[in-house]
Amino acid sequence: MSNKTNWSIDNAHSEIAFKVKHMMISTVTGHFEDFKATAKTDGDNFDNVEFAFSAKTASINTKNKDRDTHLKSDDFFNSEKFPEMTFVSKSFDGDKLIGDLTIRDVTKEITLDAELNGVAVDPYGQTKAGFEIRGEVNRKDFNLTWNAVTEAGSIVVSDKVKLVVDVQFTKQS
Repeated sequence: MSNKTNWSIDNAHSEIAFKVKHMMISTVTGHFEDFKATAKTDGDNFDNVEFAFSAKTASINTKNKDRDTHLKSDDFFNSEKFPEMTFVSKSFDGDKLIGDLTIRDVTKEITLDAELNGVAVDPYGQTKAGFEIRGEVNRKDFNLTWNAVTEAGSIVVSDKVKLVVDVQFTKQS
């Protein structure tokens, strides 16, 4: 068994965001402010990288306090009972990242588009690796089922949630 190279997320250069349609006419973007992630590779080769990610659901920020409070409630994440959401990868082929996403008490396999932007050494001699990860999940699959309908019959919150993840990892010595 070869020795794995460990990488840890560089929070200052990483962003975990989601986008959801609001009333089918505008898009609301939110971020998780408190998250961590690790990657394990064979050297600097990211084929079959093993990712592990977690975010504190109470760290959600959509730049609207009332909405954030609602998202932390049992209508959505129930941050008190389920403080973390997690993702553990199963495979990465350079294009598709497959793994188990757990939100609340539901774990489902999802497939994300993932691209390794490259590996580079920064001015301080640290080796960095950057990824762009995109995908879409149906929030109802994870028991985030709250909804309301406007007078005109529009659904207030779309079931489809786009994930927009830009992460940079630092190689651990």
